[in-house]
Amino acid sequence: MNHTLPAAASQRPTAGTIGPRFSKGSALAVLVCWLLVVFDGYDLIVYGTVQSSLISETGWGLTKATAGTVGSMAFLGMMIGAIFAGRMADSWGRRKTILGCAIAFSVFTVLCAFAPNATVFGALRLLAGIGLGGLVPSANALVAELVPAKWRSTIATLMMSGVPIGGSIAALVGIPMIPAFGWQSMFLVAVLALVIVVPLGLKYLPETLARTGTAGKEPAGFRSLLRAPYLGASMLFAFATIATLFAWYGLGTWLPNLMQLAGYNLGSALTFALALNLGAVAGSVITAWAGTRFGPIPTAIAAAAVAAVGLSVLVAGPPVTVVYLALVLAGVGTHGTQCLIIAAVASHYPDHLRGTALGWALGTGRIGAVIAPQVGGLLLAAGLGVNSNFLAFAGAAAIAAVLLAAVGLKIKSKISQGASNV
Repeated sequence: MNHTLPAAASQRPTAGTIGPRFSKGSALAVLVCWLLVVFDGYDLIVYGTVQSSLISETGWGLTKATAGTVGSMAFLGMMIGAIFAGRMADSWGRRKTILGCAIAFSVFTVLCAFAPNATVFGALRLLAGIGLGGLVPSANALVAELVPAKWRSTIATLMMSGVPIGGSIAALVGIPMIPAFGWQSMFLVAVLALVIVVPLGLKYLPETLARTGTAGKEPAGFRSLLRAPYLGASMLFAFATIATLFAWYGLGTWLPNLMQLAGYNLGSALTFALALNLGAVAGSVITAWAGTRFGPIPTAIAAAAVAAVGLSVLVAGPPVTVVYLALVLAGVGTHGTQCLIIAAVASHYPDHLRGTALGWALGTGRIGAVIAPQVGGLLLAAGLGVNSNFLAFAGAAAIAAVLLAAVGLKIKSKISQGASNV
């Protein structure tokens, strides 16, 4: 069982080099990481599919507001996991961190099926969230080292298609399983990651450790990330991720319930969630191409604007066909924006800071994911109606577009300054 990179792949490129060859072993490692991201996406979105059942069937005394708080627990855990796992991946190795996170989120997700009350359920979602949050930056840091630099942005974007694919599976599985076997069955699906994908990870994921510095001058860690020349971009990436994840996970948590409140039955509400996630899958592919063609930042600005427009259309109460189209556009835009932010971060920072930078952006960005379910529930509890949620999520997408435009200007200014100093 080979757990080390072959010689060609172990020679990680510095910025501007061509990078390693994309070997068969690298391709298998990328595939395993993608499968783990699929389960990551399933475990994230599954709460949205069972939320109505938890409110109406468990006897836990959940209200819309408290259900939003419970939904936020996984995202709080993700914030913790993303920040520290990225740093761990840079220091201790990608493979150990990825597999540890995968085992953690799978075990605690399965245990959610046996929770006796809302408090235990929320605690288990928090613990699962730590693993969920740690997986994505660690997996993306590993993948960025395994692929040639020219493919890094494309592969990083396609990798993230696993999140909405997992969400789509949750919506599809939920339509027959929840009425037949109860909400608990949805959490038991996570056992498949333990028995299938984790063993594949043990076999195919190589171990890598990023360099401890650039030519021995710059140490890895948050201290280097949050000072010149990276401070400005790091803060803008973080705030843009907060806004994007507010829109994406707010929708993922509340959409089925919102559509039921709008008069649709559970089956129809879950098909709306499916439309959102299928749009996100399409967005991963579209933005992978567009990001390579036009650059990740300009494409991310356009994607965020598309999400804002799609969500704004829902406020008008359009015909059902237009609702589906608007949700597809919202999925394309919100998830596509996040994929492109990850691609931009993976390309912007050097090897020894990449995992830390991804963890920083995704970890601080989880603030948006943490508050979105609560804001959605509070807006509904205040009697402001379904449209208040759609407006809040549309506004967040618009803010993300503005922040990403600022990132683009800052990077362009940095390049110009560098050229003038030559």
